[in-house]
Amino acid sequence: MPVELQTPHGPGRAEVDEAADPRLLLVLTHGSAGGVDAPDLLAVRDAVLAIGGTVARVTQPFRLRGARAPGSAARQDEAWIAMIEELRARHPELPLVQGGRSNGARVACRTARAVGADAVVALAFPLHPPGKPERSRADELRQAGTDVLVINGDRDPFGVPEESDAARLVVLPGEGHDLKKDPARVGEEVARWLLTRLRA
Repeated sequence: MPVELQTPHGPGRAEVDEAADPRLLLVLTHGSAGGVDAPDLLAVRDAVLAIGGTVARVTQPFRLRGARAPGSAARQDEAWIAMIEELRARHPELPLVQGGRSNGARVACRTARAVGADAVVALAFPLHPPGKPERSRADELRQAGTDVLVINGDRDPFGVPEESDAARLVVLPGEGHDLKKDPARVGEEVARWLLTRLRA
């Protein structure tokens, strides 16, 4: 059932799938022009539910307003932090992992320290605008303040981060920015990494 989340920049919405005996809370969000039903996000949801994670897929306020672009990073991050605080209040006992695809991965990295996330899952992290490698966003990965799993395709026009910029980097052959050729593999990689962390 959808949950409305209040933020300083309008409401957001979370689709929450509850695990029977949850071991963690994973909060995922979309890219700047996509939605929470992207194939990789659904595959991650299914795989993480299978290992006992409650998964919330969050539609950000700018998308609910019908905007195709997120606007300023500061406003987007403020809204995200407010939504995370509300979701954590509903699941106070669970470790928090947050993540998303593309622009959503950037938000998750930028706000991880502020919300005290235990880890970040960055799908199709857009290292730079297409054709402009000099405009690197690698600092966002480095400044997350916690371990980051990055999963990118080797044909992503937005580039692929360096191994040294993440706790784990998975580069999928033949995949582009949408990670839709084999989304189940994306889900498997996320679930495997999270299981390793839970066991540790």
